[in-house]
Amino acid sequence: MAFGIYVHWPFCAAKCPYCDFNSHVRTAIDESGWVQAIECELDWTADTQGPDRPIVETIFFGGGTPSLMQGGSVARILDRIARRWRLANDLEVTLEANPASADAARFADYRAAGVNRVSLGMQALNDADLKFLGRLHNAQEARAALALAMQHFGRVSLDLIYARPDQSDAQWRAELKQALSFGTDHLSLYQLTIEPETPFALLHRNGKLRIPGDDLAAGLFETTQELTEAAGLPAYEISNHARPGSESRHNLIYWRYGDYAGVGPGAHGRLMLGAKRIATATVRLPERWRELVAKGENAFADFTAIEDADAAREHLLMNLRLAEGINLAAYEQRWQSRPPPKKIAPLIEQGLLRQDGDRLIATPKGRLVLNAVIAALLN
Repeated sequence: MAFGIYVHWPFCAAKCPYCDFNSHVRTAIDESGWVQAIECELDWTADTQGPDRPIVETIFFGGGTPSLMQGGSVARILDRIARRWRLANDLEVTLEANPASADAARFADYRAAGVNRVSLGMQALNDADLKFLGRLHNAQEARAALALAMQHFGRVSLDLIYARPDQSDAQWRAELKQALSFGTDHLSLYQLTIEPETPFALLHRNGKLRIPGDDLAAGLFETTQELTEAAGLPAYEISNHARPGSESRHNLIYWRYGDYAGVGPGAHGRLMLGAKRIATATVRLPERWRELVAKGENAFADFTAIEDADAAREHLLMNLRLAEGINLAAYEQRWQSRPPPKKIAPLIEQGLLRQDGDRLIATPKGRLVLNAVIAALLN
C-alpha cells in the first residue's frame, strides 16, 4: 500500500474568513528554525517506524501557505526525507501555492528543490468574490500565477470555491468554463461550507451571510459534473476532477485508506506500527509544537491505536468518496467484515449505490447524499 508524508506549514499572510485549517498569521518567522523543527519531527517519525519503514511515494506541502517558504527550506525538508526513507522513482511532490505569494524565481527554486506538482488556490475568478473570500490576490494576479505555475511544473491543479452567496447556475457555469479553458490537468472544486468558529460562521448565525439552499447547491454540483466530464476531467472524488492519470496520488492515499505521516503543527497521520493502525495528530499551536520538538519530545496531541471496527468505518467512508468506489473483497480481507446485503440492496433500489461485482460505487445521486448513504450502511 502506498505511503505518503504530509508536511504542514502553518503560516499565512492573512486568515481567510471561511478557513478552519490550522493556519496562523505571524509578523516575523524564524524560517530556518521552523524547518529545523520539521526535520526533527521527521527524524522522530522515521525512528518510530523502524528499519522496515515503507517507501515514500508522495510528499505534500500543505498549510497555511507553503508558498511563503523559501525554496531552500523546501529543499532541506525534502533532503531530510530522502536521508531517512527510500523514495519511489516516480515520487510525487506537491506544494500548495497562493497566487499572492507566487513569482517566477520562487517557482524555479521549488522546481529545483524537487517539487513536481503545484496546487494553486485561485478560489474565484472575479475580484468581487475574491475580496469577499478574504483573498489577497485579484483575478488578474491569479491568472498570472497560474501561467507561471504551468511554465515551471508539468502538473498543476487549481482550486475554486463555488456555491457562493448569490451565485447563480449561469454564473458558475461561465466561471467553470473559464477555469477549464486554462488547460490544467486537475481541478479541486469545493462548495462553500460554513465551518464553526470562523468569521463566516458568525455572519451566518447573525443572518448576514446567506449561501445557496440545498436545491441550488445540488444543481451547482450537477453542473460541475456535467462540465468537467465534457472537458475530459471527470470527478474521481466528490470534489476533485482530473484527466485520467493526473489524479492527486497523495490524496488518493487518504481516500484509499492508506498510510501517511503528518508532520508539523496540527498535522494528522495514519501509521501502521506493528499490527496496529495509529491515528496521530500533532499539537495545533505552532509555538507549543516547536517547544516540544526542540526538547526532543514528540509533539503529538493524539497517538491512539484505532480499533478495527472504527478503522473499518473510516475505510468505508473514505472509499465511497471515490468514483472507483470500494472493493468489498479487499475490504473484507482487511477487516473480516463487509456491509450486509440487506443494507446494500435498499440503497441500490433507491438509485444511491450500484454494484459491479465486488465493487460498490456511489451513483451521482448517491454522492449528493453520501453521508446518509454511509450512515445507512454502517448503522
